[in-house]
Amino acid sequence: MSGIDREIYLENRTSLIDKHLPNTEKSQRELETEGIVYLFNNRETMERVASEIKQKGERTGAEDLEDKYERYGLFFAEPIGYVLKLDGSQIPLHYGEIKIKKTTGKYHVIPRTRPRTTKS
Repeated sequence: MSGIDREIYLENRTSLIDKHLPNTEKSQRELETEGIVYLFNNRETMERVASEIKQKGERTGAEDLEDKYERYGLFFAEPIGYVLKLDGSQIPLHYGEIKIKKTTGKYHVIPRTRPRTTKS
């Protein structure tokens, strides 16, 4: 079965949203401290990716060690975002993931290079 067949709620903490949007204070800080940041092209793309994953995303099976999250993802034909490195180089991203906290049903969406397949 594909898609998410239960009610989930957007985690509206600005820090989780802004971390993956270009030209925000949070994404700039992430770039400066980590040397790399995963960004959506823009907020509209982030919202479209979330909607499409809810409708037809596949559960990845990967879960955090504490087993607190479910993950669903989907590949996209066109780039949905990019990896930005401190030196200014960019790598296009074609995979989106929704990470749902099991206890609350709250989720946030993340642009990635590929599905997360192992526990870490």
